Amino acid sequence: MTEASTSDGVVTLTPLGPNDATAHLAGEDELLVRWLNGGPGTRETVERYLRHCREQWEISGPLRAFGVRVGPEGTLAGTVDLRFAEEGLAPGQVSLAYGLYPLWRGRGLATRAVLLASRYAADRGGTEAVIEVEPENRASVAVARRAGFALYGRGELGDGTPIDRYVLALRRPSG
Repeated sequence: MTEASTSDGVVTLTPLGPNDATAHLAGEDELLVRWLNGGPGTRETVERYLRHCREQWEISGPLRAFGVRVGPEGTLAGTVDLRFAEEGLAPGQVSLAYGLYPLWRGRGLATRAVLLASRYAADRGGTEAVIEVEPENRASVAVARRAGFALYGRGELGDGTPIDRYVLALRRPSG
């Protein structure tokens, strides 16, 4: 199993798994449903997704789903997903998606989580992180910009929804 945890002393990313279902369901709100989840979660759908996340860690699959944890107890504050293989990505590109629960927004935690996830992706051979976000999702756009991502271009989802693509060149640490 390819387990990993990474921390900056404030935020810690650890593999997301089945034990996170209750906290995730409690934290889900209208904004997460709208911008990230694609629909409200149920106990069954969240548990199925979290089992899939665990399986991806166990087989070293292309998905690395992290829980964003804060405080000495490691309270789940949100999620960050890295996808090392996805339709529309060039070799070396890694898709990055993130969301925080309402209680934890507006504290700079999402930016910290994105930076940690980007470092993780670089350490595993990623050369460029890609965030796709609807332009109206101003909070997510602000996170991408604060984390150093630059607007690369605008496209559309299959239903005609505009989507902006932000990219960040990843550099592996020397040494």
